[in-house]
Amino acid sequence: MSAAIGDAYTFGRHAPASHVLIHVSDPHFLAGGASLGGRYDVEANFARTLEAIRAVHPHPTAIVVTGDLADLGEPDAYRRLRASVEPVAEELGAPIVWVAGNHDERPALRAGLLDLEPTEEPVTGVWDLGGLRLVALDTSVPGWHHGDLDAGQLSWLADQLARPAPHGTLLAMHHPPLPSHLPLFDILELRHQDELADVIRGSDVRGILAGHLHYSSHGMFAGVPVSVASATCYTMNVARPAAEVNGMDAAQAFQMVHVYPDTITHTVVPVTDAVTGDYFSEAWVERMSKLSPEGRLEAFSRKPGR
Repeated sequence: MSAAIGDAYTFGRHAPASHVLIHVSDPHFLAGGASLGGRYDVEANFARTLEAIRAVHPHPTAIVVTGDLADLGEPDAYRRLRASVEPVAEELGAPIVWVAGNHDERPALRAGLLDLEPTEEPVTGVWDLGGLRLVALDTSVPGWHHGDLDAGQLSWLADQLARPAPHGTLLAMHHPPLPSHLPLFDILELRHQDELADVIRGSDVRGILAGHLHYSSHGMFAGVPVSVASATCYTMNVARPAAEVNGMDAAQAFQMVHVYPDTITHTVVPVTDAVTGDYFSEAWVERMSKLSPEGRLEAFSRKPGR
């Protein structure tokens, strides 16, 4: 028949996801609530994103924000971001995983979001999310915009991965270990990718969550799927020749990450007020749940007149 999972039903062959993460990236907050470049109202865009997050899942496993939390690394920007996110995370019962990006400043991030000493130490961490291990790496390079992972952080990661987790491991980082077709991101790519691949290959890492690009992208690295979430502040208009791609105040999105025993899916969730149909509803799902699998096929799969 069907299985009820909270306020949802499963009608197909797959068991429900064991974990559902919210993957958000690049909010780029500024002190005093200032707009970015005088063009992008990053706080308003992020507020709409949070409303969408509240709607898509009542109890996500975690909210992961993959870097460029602040645009200039200002202490007040981190305070404003924290005040924006924490009430929503508390309401949903979800921990927040903060990841450092190239626009962040480690001392202010550590003090403003993590209540740690304001040092230049990498912002890393490990979370046990009901048997799913999430490891946050810090690919930021103080004073620069490209990404890197030094020997110390790679050794630390290898130690974390020495023992597999029950549901495997996800890595969260800012700079994705993927190529970009945009020349500007080639300059700002992650360094020491071969060394990172050596650490990951053969481990229980099942996926990598990243940001930095301001557009959604997917690929493989060392046999592991990589998923890049678009930005919440502004996105890149990739519907242009690569050399002419620039930012635009449209197509903001985040991702829902569903973890299953044998796969992980990444669903891009647009943050938009577009007109939407009303055919499917909780009432429709409830009606389907009362039918047998054959009855659901007859009611919904069969083409009219066939």
